[in-house]
Amino acid sequence: MMQMEYHNAVLLKETVDGLDIKPDGVYVDVTFGGGGHSREILSRLGSKGKLYAFDQDKDALANTIEDDRFVLINENFRYIRRFLRFYGVKKVDGILADFGVSSHQFDVAERGFSTRFEADLDMRMNQDSKLSAYEVVNDYSEEQIRAVLFQYGELRQAPAMARTIVAERVKGEIKTSEQLKTVLRPFLNHKKENKVLAQIYQAIRIEVNQEIEALKELLLQTPEILKEDGRLSFISYHSLEDRLVKRFIRNGLFEGEPERDVFGNFEVPLKKVGGLIVPSHSEIKMNNRARSAKLRIAKKA
Repeated sequence: MMQMEYHNAVLLKETVDGLDIKPDGVYVDVTFGGGGHSREILSRLGSKGKLYAFDQDKDALANTIEDDRFVLINENFRYIRRFLRFYGVKKVDGILADFGVSSHQFDVAERGFSTRFEADLDMRMNQDSKLSAYEVVNDYSEEQIRAVLFQYGELRQAPAMARTIVAERVKGEIKTSEQLKTVLRPFLNHKKENKVLAQIYQAIRIEVNQEIEALKELLLQTPEILKEDGRLSFISYHSLEDRLVKRFIRNGLFEGEPERDVFGNFEVPLKKVGGLIVPSHSEIKMNNRARSAKLRIAKKA
């Protein structure tokens, strides 16, 4: 199998340090990608240690690691509990996640993730998925498109953008990234063109891959899967994800406040370990994609 070209893993040492690896422990890397974090975990495991990795993208299978301690599962991490049980695993010592889109997905033009290339509207991380960016742009109602752009792209002009997309697609299907860019040209201020385009692409990509729902499902399963004092080490790249991770670690909920007892105390499934960790200037200089990374570490309370 030919190995795919992937960039360096972000916050490699810090993220794996956060797991506090036990040589004979069982760990899960739910975002395998190029395998950088997995290789680092394996380098710290003894002969009795075990690492399970998840990646729904078939391209990532080319990076699999030949090691008896390693199992790569070609599935979305939202099914973590189901597939670990398939392998007879009920509890693990740590879970690592890097929620960024892999550089490979950005750099392969036909995948449609990048604003740099002319490509069909795709953006599927799981290439077998029925929903692609084409369906979102051409089949969603104006109200649905507005919600996607506003919630996931945090775009104030979402209502006008959605109206424009719906009006233009009546004249003909919007099939490519270049066509979408042309349709939304009135909203692309020259100075901020790249930023606004990135927000639009982010919003559609999150919808196509159900990234927020998958993250919530993963977080909700972690207290049951982790052993006592088991660790989470999660890297987020935008505020939507980071907010969910931060809130779940803080109070076990995504919204609102937990119920308190008569003394004003409340129980939470996880406990924060240390503070927020961000990449150093030197790492950002070497890997520009690390610039927005935020690492949060927690352990089972």
